[in-house]
Amino acid sequence: MDNELLRYSCQIALPGFGEAAQQLLSDASVLVVGAGGLGCPALQYLASTGIGTIGIADYDYVTINNLHRQVLFSPADKDFKKAMIATKRLQRQNLQIKVVTHDIKVTSANVMELVSDYDMIVDCTDNFETRYVLNDAAVLSGKPLIYGAIYQFEGQVAVWNIQNEDGTYTPNYRDLFAEVDATQVPSCSVGGVIPTLAGIIGCMQANEVIKYITKTGDLLKGKVLIFDAQSMQSRIIKIGSVTKTTITSLPKMTTVVTMAADEVKKGLEENTLELLDIRTDFERDEIDIGGEHIEADELEDNWDYINNGTRKVLYCSSGKRSAEAVKIIKQKFPDAKVFSLEGGLGAWFAYLDEE
Repeated sequence: MDNELLRYSCQIALPGFGEAAQQLLSDASVLVVGAGGLGCPALQYLASTGIGTIGIADYDYVTINNLHRQVLFSPADKDFKKAMIATKRLQRQNLQIKVVTHDIKVTSANVMELVSDYDMIVDCTDNFETRYVLNDAAVLSGKPLIYGAIYQFEGQVAVWNIQNEDGTYTPNYRDLFAEVDATQVPSCSVGGVIPTLAGIIGCMQANEVIKYITKTGDLLKGKVLIFDAQSMQSRIIKIGSVTKTTITSLPKMTTVVTMAADEVKKGLEENTLELLDIRTDFERDEIDIGGEHIEADELEDNWDYINNGTRKVLYCSSGKRSAEAVKIIKQKFPDAKVFSLEGGLGAWFAYLDEE
């Protein structure tokens, strides 16, 4: 066997697999959006399996509370960009593949260009707005999308937008959820998640990618697998064989206005704005830079304060949760004077150190 194929010998030995299937993997290009709890295990196994080109799209920074489930990162990576760190680790893991970094926030403005270079998309995101943008971009570009989601002890996996033999397409995310109220679903940081679930669902996503590329097994197309980590039970819900949705354009995304640390400090000194900490009680006890404290899942109970006309800068560890919170507020109150601290507490302390 060729030395380049030696590392893949165990999968090549599988019945019906062989070197031909390995070549399909080598020729494939896969875009993984989100290098977090789902993205880390999915990326590791896609890289180890020999996917020829892997794109990683993520704009977030590593924080300490990521580490229990985001297994590509270590404490030394704190405050570094996830996409950059993941690229380096995966490239070292397998020198035979190409890993491409997309250190960007995926939006309606850039998603079509981003997905154009890849055969398929793996949705490892953790917010509904990006999930819908990816779904609609997959439909508009005619590309398959591997979906995964986790919350507390439950995870979901599905394969969207596969072309049928008659030219129609299988269901997509909007066939399952036409629209979701993001205010009703807390993030993992607030609602919690068992770390092993992220590994299980991320590996399932990678497994569906491999099955699709090598044309082996029964894809989760037109179906959603639901897995319960507490009971270790899973069930498959059938949606149908053909999509019932019509998607003609990308959804409009809410613009989040951020404020840099120096602007925030100046505003506090001039008494023209106030801080709003949306982290958990535990995080607040660990680090407290002042301001009001309302956890992200309690925003809905405090609309009167949030929309009372004063300028507020929401903050969290990295700026990601606060940005999502600002989106939710602006969707309900378009004129609310709310901003997100750019880069979160990491950027705040970095700025203070430079002063």
